[in-house]
Amino acid sequence: MKEILIATGNAHKVEEFEEMLKPLGYHVKSLKDLKEKIEIEETGTTFEENSLIKAQTLHKALGCAVMADDSGIMIDALDGAPGVYSARFLGEDTSYEVKNRYILDAVKGKERGARFVCVIAYVESDGTAHTFRGEVEGEVASDIIGTHGFGYDPIFYYPPYGTTLANVSEEMKNAVSHRGKALKKLVAYLEGEQ
Repeated sequence: MKEILIATGNAHKVEEFEEMLKPLGYHVKSLKDLKEKIEIEETGTTFEENSLIKAQTLHKALGCAVMADDSGIMIDALDGAPGVYSARFLGEDTSYEVKNRYILDAVKGKERGARFVCVIAYVESDGTAHTFRGEVEGEVASDIIGTHGFGYDPIFYYPPYGTTLANVSEEMKNAVSHRGKALKKLVAYLEGEQ
């Protein structure tokens, strides 16, 4: 079984990646599996830049195949914010309950268009880098709806489902999610390499 390191400590992301990469014979490891903590400064202004910074930093330190993602929600009424700052929006220690309420208040009476964006950077063991982008279009819901998923899922209304991504099964969410779309592109690339 091949090992691939994912530049995240987020258990939800690790599960999503593991689910899609296991059939290809990959064992997924995360930052929590490392003996030493490696500091990564996300100084990019785009999802592509941040995902590459994370993957290349770890590759330089460890010399193995690494993947990293950068993702977030872009809201039309907020000029694309929080965007690359989605995790740090209103401060890193601010709960998503507070972040979601803030966004609901901020878009009242405004355009509700929104999209989730995910870019996965994959750095091969030889240092060759690739990026894969996935997006899902939707809108900001009228309220916090659903208990599945995480982050901004409870306020992301997906019209084809008639509800938020936090109000559907994990399988339904993964079938249309930004991370799922980017990961499918990565998986297709990895399958082509085998």
